[in-house]
Amino acid sequence: MNAELSQKQRRFNVDEVRAEFPILNQAVNGHALVYLDNAATSQKPQAVIDALVHYYQCDNSNVHRGAHALADRATAAFENARASVASAINSPEAKQLIWTRGTTEAINLVAYSWGRANLKAGDEVLVSALEHHSNIVPWQLICEAVGAKLKAIPVSAKGELDLEAYQAMLSDKVKFVSVAHVSNALGSINPIEQMIALAHEVGALVLIDGAQGLAHFDVDVQALDCDFYAFSGHKVFGPTGIGGLWGKKALLESMPPWQGGGEMIETVSFDGTTFNQLPYKFEAGTPDIAGVIALGAAFNYLKQFDRRELLAHESELLAYCIEKSKAIDGLVRVGEAQHCASVFSFIVKGTHPADIGTLLDQQGVAVRTGHHCVQPLMQNFNIPGTVRASFSIYNSKADVDALFAALDKVLSFLR
Repeated sequence: MNAELSQKQRRFNVDEVRAEFPILNQAVNGHALVYLDNAATSQKPQAVIDALVHYYQCDNSNVHRGAHALADRATAAFENARASVASAINSPEAKQLIWTRGTTEAINLVAYSWGRANLKAGDEVLVSALEHHSNIVPWQLICEAVGAKLKAIPVSAKGELDLEAYQAMLSDKVKFVSVAHVSNALGSINPIEQMIALAHEVGALVLIDGAQGLAHFDVDVQALDCDFYAFSGHKVFGPTGIGGLWGKKALLESMPPWQGGGEMIETVSFDGTTFNQLPYKFEAGTPDIAGVIALGAAFNYLKQFDRRELLAHESELLAYCIEKSKAIDGLVRVGEAQHCASVFSFIVKGTHPADIGTLLDQQGVAVRTGHHCVQPLMQNFNIPGTVRASFSIYNSKADVDALFAALDKVLSFLR
């Protein structure tokens, strides 16, 4: 680590970090909140909340088109946030980062812009059997529209992608591969570097659904050599309703706009329209200015830390959770991938996940239950859903202890 970098970073301390997330300092149903639903959405540090408030209190204005001080300040903050986030993922240029409402919209943008322009009857698109619905349905729709075929890469009983099957599925018919960096339901970390390289060997493009990836580790889009990387701000300590799509410059420049309106145009007449340059070609209408600025603040917050320290902390929590779970009779962990992010999905024999979640909430423990928007994966495991506890940087072993103490009480009631 060079001297400049070390001066910007601070040693990780979970108690100090926890104190910077004000929502955690509350009681729920008479118990101290134990928030373990981070894979759904992360909580926000005070710095992010302050950035939102400051924009609305001091700089509220539309961007790019104003001729006054508020517009100038808002535009500067908006584009500085783009530069900050683009730098964090090692984008060659900031204009390769397109603001979207989140991962879902980013995937839809690629499916409808690149897919409609390039896919044709007989082509194949590969996703995996562990994908979130947001990385299945857009491809189903576009494949149905153009006559292409959508295929699913198999998943093992441990929740790992079958790489041999994936390699066998690749052919010159495959034009696009879209896979998750990390499974939202199981935490499985997919071997995306290898998958990208294999896809490129047959001429296929690759989109990585990074909704769960950026939440846990640094992402270098150039090192990955992915063609697109999609993410959501609210899973990485930023606001809801904002996210991004990174793409290789030549691809983005070749793709047609997918929404029309203000900002994305160069000239408009009734004889025809010419379109703006990147990134604005894909950013029709007034953007979520406050959300963008606050997302920039979230990435700046993370810059304080060595992400390897944060990942080590989360990994320690997961290992502690797995060990504690062994004492619970009838508890079955769902998904045991060798490489796994800090997600612990489980069922308890003879109980329903929804009942467990409801009763945990009565004791102040927030988890997620259900199919987690991965119904094909749950069908693959022949279960209706799971209980999912997911950990972030502000969680501690005390939170894990609280989870299992509450679970003991829940099971004593249900059994």
